[in-house]
Amino acid sequence: MDKKKLAKVQKDIENKATLVAVSKTRTKEEIEEAYNCGCRIFGENRVQELKDKYDSRYEWHLIGHLQRNKVKDVVPLVSMIESLDSLRLAQEIEKECSKINKIMPVLVEVNISREENKTGIYFEECLSFVKNCMKFEHLDIQGLMCVGPLTDDEEHIHECFEKMRVLFQRLQTEYGKDKIKYLSMGMSQDYPIALEHGSNLVRIGSLIFGKRK
Repeated sequence: MDKKKLAKVQKDIENKATLVAVSKTRTKEEIEEAYNCGCRIFGENRVQELKDKYDSRYEWHLIGHLQRNKVKDVVPLVSMIESLDSLRLAQEIEKECSKINKIMPVLVEVNISREENKTGIYFEECLSFVKNCMKFEHLDIQGLMCVGPLTDDEEHIHECFEKMRVLFQRLQTEYGKDKIKYLSMGMSQDYPIALEHGSNLVRIGSLIFGKRK
């Protein structure tokens, strides 16, 4: 783990955003070291990895694509699902959360760059999708998430993140800032740009832990 880079990230986001340390492929020992350096929320992409590493001392977010048949394993363990991307998934989360009487905070994942290899709701579908999801009693829609475009074209990254900010503000106008709280965007390679466009939840992995194993 690179403590200097972690300290820089923590300083960069101070009073602006909350850090989700992406612990995909990392060992329990690495997670514990990050925890001892101030990380409190850890993000996992895969359900089995989450189950293997789960420790109740930490707060966990599911940040990767969630298959419906894995929902029952996830809902008891996480404090947020950041990757809601279909109505059928919303229905499954509602069903499993109702069984344990849990209200699940969720973020709607938006495929803002319209890349075929990414999951998520398209920009123009998002408002109606959120409206449909508001009917579920055990889902607490708290905002939006996106993965920035994989490109060296910074102008394109700025454009995508700005569109997310506009969408986020529309939802806040519709449902209130107390309800729509989080705009999760920005990773190791682009989090400074995301912060410029209002991100208040950043998902950082390789800058903290080094290159993925």
